[in-house]
Amino acid sequence: MDAKFEATVQQEIAHLQKVHPKPEDIPSCYDAFTMYTSCNLLRSQCRSLYRYGERAECSRWLEDWKWCLSQARSLSPDQKRDAWIRRRAEWWARTRLGRNSEDVWDYRTQPLVDYPKDINQAGRITVPITSPLESRP
Repeated sequence: MDAKFEATVQQEIAHLQKVHPKPEDIPSCYDAFTMYTSCNLLRSQCRSLYRYGERAECSRWLEDWKWCLSQARSLSPDQKRDAWIRRRAEWWARTRLGRNSEDVWDYRTQPLVDYPKDINQAGRITVPITSPLESRP
C-alpha cells in the first residue's frame, strides 16, 4: 500500500477509536440495514434527483450491511469494533485522498500583490452616494 494512504488510515483509526471507545458505540447490523433501506426510500431518491439530477447511490450502505452480517457471528465484540474501525478508516482515507471539491482551490502561502486595488487606481469612476434624507442645497 501507499505510505501516504497508510498514514492517513492510521490518523483515521486514532480518531475513530476516540469517537467509538466501546464495542456498543459502533453501528449494529440493524442500523446498517436501516441506513440501506432509508437510502432506497422514494423520498431519498426524489431528493437526490432534485439536488444532483440522478438517483441516490445506495451501494455503500448495502456493502456495510453485508459486511456486518458476515462479521456478526465470527468475531467477538472487540474484534468486530476493531475491524469496523479499520474498514471505516480505510473508507475515510480513500475519501480524503481522492478527488473532491477542494481540488479546484490552490492553497496560497502569501496574499496577492496589489489586491484589492484602490478604486481610483483601477480607473473606475467614483460616484458619491447620498442619502435621500439629506437636504440638498
